[in-house]
Amino acid sequence: MAANIADLFEHAVDAFGDRTAVCFGEQTIGYAELEERANRLAHFLQDHGVRPGDHVGLYAGNSIEAVVAMIAVYKLRAAVVNINYRYVENELQFLFADAELAALIHDRRFGPRVAAVAPDLRTAVALPDGSSEVIGGYSYADALAAGDPVRDFGERSPDDIYLLYTGGTTGYPKGVLWRHEDVWRTLGGGVDFMTGVPLEDEWQQSRRGLGTDGMVRLCLAPLIHGNAQWAALMALFAGDTVVMLPHFDPDEVWRTIDRRRVNVVVLIGDAMARPIIEAYAKGGYDGSSVGAVSSSGALFSPVVKRQYLELLPNILVTDAIGASETGFTGLGVVADVPGGAVEDPRVMPGPTTVVLGDDGHPVAPGVVGRLAKSGYLPLGYYKDPVKTAELLTEVDGVRYALPGDLARLEEDGTITLLGRGSTCVNTGGEKVFPEEVEGALKTHPDVFDALVIGVPDERLGQRVAALIQPRPGASLDLVAVEEHLREQIAGYKVPRAIWLVDEISRTISGKADYRWAHQHATSHPAASRSQEVNHAD
Repeated sequence: MAANIADLFEHAVDAFGDRTAVCFGEQTIGYAELEERANRLAHFLQDHGVRPGDHVGLYAGNSIEAVVAMIAVYKLRAAVVNINYRYVENELQFLFADAELAALIHDRRFGPRVAAVAPDLRTAVALPDGSSEVIGGYSYADALAAGDPVRDFGERSPDDIYLLYTGGTTGYPKGVLWRHEDVWRTLGGGVDFMTGVPLEDEWQQSRRGLGTDGMVRLCLAPLIHGNAQWAALMALFAGDTVVMLPHFDPDEVWRTIDRRRVNVVVLIGDAMARPIIEAYAKGGYDGSSVGAVSSSGALFSPVVKRQYLELLPNILVTDAIGASETGFTGLGVVADVPGGAVEDPRVMPGPTTVVLGDDGHPVAPGVVGRLAKSGYLPLGYYKDPVKTAELLTEVDGVRYALPGDLARLEEDGTITLLGRGSTCVNTGGEKVFPEEVEGALKTHPDVFDALVIGVPDERLGQRVAALIQPRPGASLDLVAVEEHLREQIAGYKVPRAIWLVDEISRTISGKADYRWAHQHATSHPAASRSQEVNHAD
């Protein structure tokens, strides 16, 4: 059994060649054509020295060509290196060197930056993006014209490497290494997420797809993020249609949903979910094709959960938790939340997910510990044995991955997520978890987004602080905000300092950018508690 990403895609091609595989803007491509282009690009890369085990960078925005490139690299048993297109030159230099790229596939617009950062790169292919930048390597069209369309790449292995670089929200990114089979089992549908029962063979996903007309799945995150990669790959293994957008625009999301008759929307937390549901609330969209909205990588806040339940009462809304270092670890189904109350971010753990205490053993109900997962796990971090040793541990013969998330086991077997230990605020001996305070802040009608951090305090060690993005046109009374919070959370959790910002900075995937938050708090004066702030449109 190969259980290899390229093999799983090829099984779907053989079963669904005439189906639509990917939609991007007004463009579409079928499974058979996607396969042919991927074969051509793979042969071109092979002819230019890319070998099994090599690392090929993908430095591009969403496009059909980016999907072709990703599949082409896996066909060669090489590994795709996801490169954030927001990175500046020093970040790119670090990543290019750390990943040891054998080749690079990039959007044409990035040609000058590639030339500056990696002038000696052996092979670079520029994807069409409407740009007229001069390129130093090969064009995508020339690469396809030179490549053989035949599928003749030989046997592959479940031990082939999948490599995913983390976003680096608090430091430089790290490459997480997985075997193809292990990452498929935990992120690609190779295991029933709730029972832990593996699929019987590598053809089961495509066999299931034969019994349907295929679903339409809108993947809103950039393809360079693991969330979108695996939403797209899992869809392509099953004969579904993947829909992507050039950039995130809430109104275009609904126009696309209605035009493409989207069935499932996959996104990342409030940063995407809240603008989308508020665009829907303004009216003018049908949305009746949508049966499910799923977040992974960041949980919905309670107020956003309520918005979805009120406006789209007939769809299934889920929170899936996990990390680049663990894959899927738990699932929460969004249910009714009492008005005004803040619900803990609670999920039902996956079958191999536990909470480990300081002694390395599972905790009793009510105890806070570190979220851990056994079963199908990564090999570790690329070229970093120290961090790998911190990530992976063995307890009583069971191997676990511990990505750094704090959690509490509840009496009913669910798990309450408390956030990363590195972001927990220790104020006067009390631990404050930013996600809880952020959720409370977002229940205020004039607060659109918020990010909570700890800042130094001589007496308390740290004090709770918040950066708040008010709603456009809102008059934000900070005293009223504090009074509102004290009805939601304990007094020691209420922010002692607040910075008002035009926009909360987040990573490209919508996760909190803590480096930006601390830099802003250090370089700007906090808002006065006595002032009322009008946030202009």
